[in-house]
Amino acid sequence: MQGAAPHMQIMAILKIARLGHPVLLRVAEPVSDPTAPDMQRLIADMVETLEDANGLGLAAPQVHRSLRLFIWRVGDAVAAIFNPDITPLDGPMAASFEGCLSIPGLRGEVSRPSRIAFRGLDAAGEPIAGTAEGLAARVMQHEYDHLEGVLYPMRMTDLSRLGFTEELARSQE
Repeated sequence: MQGAAPHMQIMAILKIARLGHPVLLRVAEPVSDPTAPDMQRLIADMVETLEDANGLGLAAPQVHRSLRLFIWRVGDAVAAIFNPDITPLDGPMAASFEGCLSIPGLRGEVSRPSRIAFRGLDAAGEPIAGTAEGLAARVMQHEYDHLEGVLYPMRMTDLSRLGFTEELARSQE
């Protein structure tokens, strides 16, 4: 064999920015061309990184790229959205514990709208729009916050509801 075929893409697991890194506090820049090869490579690498970390979602700023892109799990697949816009819909707020790949080992209770509408561009640069509720809505709002330079502890109203994952699990037994 002469090595990998030219069309084969080697994916990489990217380094995740952790709490305290300035990239996580910046408002991310819009992406002008989601179909550009470097954006397609970024999506592939982010999917690989998400799977390696066993996460539910990942935003580009978390992998040191201040761009308006995030990915999230949809069943067994992973979806990507560029330049997203999220709007809360009528319905109750829902409080739930969230974790973050940029804040390993901790979880905190955050209240968010339980239903949202979203729109943006998919990986092919085509417009996408829809609604989400429950866990999908929470994950999308969490990842969207990363594009705005917001981390979940900044959304918390009661820091006594922040703790190490192991301690929280132990206290709920």
